[in-house]
Amino acid sequence: MTVLENQRSVFRFAPSPNGRLHLGHALSALLNRDMAKTSGGRLLLRIEDIDLSRCTPEFETAIFDDLTWLGISWEEPVRRQSEHLDEYRQALQKLIDLGLAYPAFMSRGEVKAHVSEAEQRGQPWPRDPDGAPLYPPTDRERPTIDKERLLADGRRHAWRLNVAKATAELGRRLTWTETGHGPKGHIAARPEDWGDIVLWRSDAPSSYHLSVTVDDALQGVTHVVRGLDLFHATAVHRLLQELLGLPAPVYHHHRLILGADGRKLSKSAGDTALAALRAQGLTSADIRRLVGLA
Repeated sequence: MTVLENQRSVFRFAPSPNGRLHLGHALSALLNRDMAKTSGGRLLLRIEDIDLSRCTPEFETAIFDDLTWLGISWEEPVRRQSEHLDEYRQALQKLIDLGLAYPAFMSRGEVKAHVSEAEQRGQPWPRDPDGAPLYPPTDRERPTIDKERLLADGRRHAWRLNVAKATAELGRRLTWTETGHGPKGHIAARPEDWGDIVLWRSDAPSSYHLSVTVDDALQGVTHVVRGLDLFHATAVHRLLQELLGLPAPVYHHHRLILGADGRKLSKSAGDTALAALRAQGLTSADIRRLVGLA
């Protein structure tokens, strides 16, 4: 499904309050604002604070300050993911009821050991587009009675999507509409490249993939503008949209701002933090020039 052409466009900027915004965030926020303004659309702000151990009110306040300094305004109220866990839980339960999600009991250490043993035997282990090893099939293939026993015993677990089963039951290949800086047009989605993705974590409620898919639908987002580092993850979001009966936005993945080492900026790179640049006397117009916007 795609958004209706005559629907008023809705854009969103969705940072996590786990550090100070940097030049990469500025590019994304400004592009969202500019594209919303050009199309006569709306701009929403979403605070993605699922990771309660790292997100703080102080960083959230700093986000508001930085965006205001950039001259960006947004519609109220601001959506905070931490206030909508029940909506993500309902989406998870739907996938469980469909028989497409299963409890995954292996810890990170156990997964690492499993993959290492396989590779030592000369068995190349498949990896996702970000380079992380795919989750082993151990829990997916575990007998139902064993899963139920482990759950009854209170064994710590996450919930993962059985991607192979989900794509098989869907019975058709998925695409998304792309207008960004990489390939354009109708892009073939390959969710199988990610293996059995996490839907609900043992150490944090929900997962990025599940929460942003639900959020975009509930907020009526029609255009997702974000960095090229999330280009391939769109395949997972398209699969979840189809499984949950949600509409598909248009996607626009923009170029990344890279550091001196050629890597994508991170919030630990203090020299590119907007607050630091502002303290040096730079203006919002200077920031536009630094990120390559006219």
